[in-house]
Amino acid sequence: MEYIQQIEEATAFINDKLSGRKPKAGIILGSGLGGLAELIEEKCVIPYTQIPYFPQSTSIGHKGNLIGGILGGKYVLAMQGRFHYYEGYTMNQVTLPVRVMKKLGISSLFVSNAAGGVNRDFKVGDLMIIRDHINLMPNPLIGKNLDEFGPRFPDMTRPYDLELIRKAEKSAAVLDITLKKGVYLAGTGPTYETPAEYAFYGIIGADAVGMSTVPEVIVARHCNIPVFGISVITNEAHDFTEDFVNDGEEVIAAANRAADKMTKLFVSLISDL
Repeated sequence: MEYIQQIEEATAFINDKLSGRKPKAGIILGSGLGGLAELIEEKCVIPYTQIPYFPQSTSIGHKGNLIGGILGGKYVLAMQGRFHYYEGYTMNQVTLPVRVMKKLGISSLFVSNAAGGVNRDFKVGDLMIIRDHINLMPNPLIGKNLDEFGPRFPDMTRPYDLELIRKAEKSAAVLDITLKKGVYLAGTGPTYETPAEYAFYGIIGADAVGMSTVPEVIVARHCNIPVFGISVITNEAHDFTEDFVNDGEEVIAAANRAADKMTKLFVSLISDL
């Protein structure tokens, strides 16, 4: 199968660059959150442009590097920027790195994103642990099932690992970081949501909304990889006045300001793996 061949070739290329070192965890860093990669020690930086069959990050705030190295005392593999369905990539392309990281040996996946706060209690700069999600994007498992990765009908009762969530809450208390917890809704983008859509999303149970993350989480759970996810609230979706506009550059700036807290939390969790 051609897609399996792509996974194998990308895995072999990265494995060679990492000199065979096995990552304990994979990390996907969202818009404006790539700064965590700067803390990784003994870095091996692999631009996506070099990796066979990897798409390229075209979104602002996504640098486009795969970085292997030490974080929190563990060997990790971090994506400094992700791929999005709205960039024109197929779901197989969007989720290719997750399957490659599975092949490389990760036992946990940490995902992050910038999101709009639908919940009226959320403010810009808040961190929200993702406890569940609502998927309004095409499901990445549509098509022939990849039996070597997982079952045709994977369970999604607990898409985000309860033990990792508990550990995050304990770590946040020690680090004096305030956390929210909620449901992340993923739409295709690239348009920001209309006021009516934000209202609708709140009614159906969303606390935050974005354009990513869920495809990678679905594929990770298909592969039986435990997932921990966090959203940085970068704009208040309910704060509509006549002169309000959603602005991509402002979203990145807000994510950058909150990234330090998220980074501390990820390092604490990874050190405890």
